[in-house]
Amino acid sequence: MKPKPVIFAAGRLTAVQAGSGPDLLVIHSLLADRTAFDPVLPWLTQRFRVTLLNLPGFHGSACIPAGIEGYADHLAQVFTPQGLSEQTVVVGNGFGGTVAVAMALRHGDKFGKLILSDVAAGFPPEGRKAFEVMAAKVENEGIGSVATISANRVFHEAYLSAHPGAVDERRRVLLGIDPQGFIAACRSLMTADLTPQLGAISKPTRVVCGELDAATPPSLCRLLAEKIPGASYRELPGCGHCPPLEQPEAFIRAIEDFLT
Repeated sequence: MKPKPVIFAAGRLTAVQAGSGPDLLVIHSLLADRTAFDPVLPWLTQRFRVTLLNLPGFHGSACIPAGIEGYADHLAQVFTPQGLSEQTVVVGNGFGGTVAVAMALRHGDKFGKLILSDVAAGFPPEGRKAFEVMAAKVENEGIGSVATISANRVFHEAYLSAHPGAVDERRRVLLGIDPQGFIAACRSLMTADLTPQLGAISKPTRVVCGELDAATPPSLCRLLAEKIPGASYRELPGCGHCPPLEQPEAFIRAIEDFLT
């Protein structure tokens, strides 16, 4: 089934939808786009009406100011009687997952289960510095300038060796992003610190992490699972930052029991 375009937030958020059944919302990573979930989409659409949202600044979604709370409030506008239901399963990867955590804290009554893939509630100083460097590079040199950095954060060394076109593919993805949207997202991650609030999340939560994730290492993902009441954790051996793209079958196995 070919995904069809949909819009939310009075046209300020774009998305595509495919499949039928209960709602499932996918929020992609900073260094990817919604197509990172294409390898698992056939499985998901057999079970759900899947909405693949474009983050602000991506593929027609309007840019918004930096700030994780603002992103959460903006994206929560998809949950309306004319949009997605209060039973929607939310799946977030990377930055999209951090936004999903903020939504769970601020709008948790509007949706159902939560799947967080390679997500941090906040970053240590070295992680914040990486986002600062990327934002400055994009501001000074353009969005394509971070393609190599992006590939090295999304994928691990063994994957890059086996897929020599990965840097060019990251550049293609990045060129679909409004530079100001990318900078705002980086600055949101630089300042986000949701860890102290994680105990207030009451959503059933599954945390998944690639063992070799350099962008959001397992220690940060395990912290989510430890702090969110009742959350469960699955780690994927030999996988990097984007399991649906790199190891789709393993990612499906990691979430299948949680979705039934």
